[in-house]
Amino acid sequence: MIARIWTARTTRAKAPGYADHLRAHVFAHLGGIPGYERALLLQRDVDGEVEVQVITFWRSLEAIGAFAGTDSEAAVVTDEAAALLTDFDRRVRHFDVVLSDSR
Repeated sequence: MIARIWTARTTRAKAPGYADHLRAHVFAHLGGIPGYERALLLQRDVDGEVEVQVITFWRSLEAIGAFAGTDSEAAVVTDEAAALLTDFDRRVRHFDVVLSDSR
């Protein structure tokens, strides 16, 4: 399993809208891609803004490519999502999941 990790910032006022966008559009789209497993949205307050981290889990790099295209480390951020953010990573990081506890 591979974890794809991406970070962004938004305002406190726009954080709920970003979560709604992620749930309604991004997660719905990902669910139709073979090899997509699940996702998490994490957030924390930092310096008057909200930092968000999106972690998606995939069975393979090929599955990630079906979502991200040929440059699998390129962030996929639609104009609609970007409008809800103050800053975001243009590149993502991939990690092999070595151990997981799902209790």
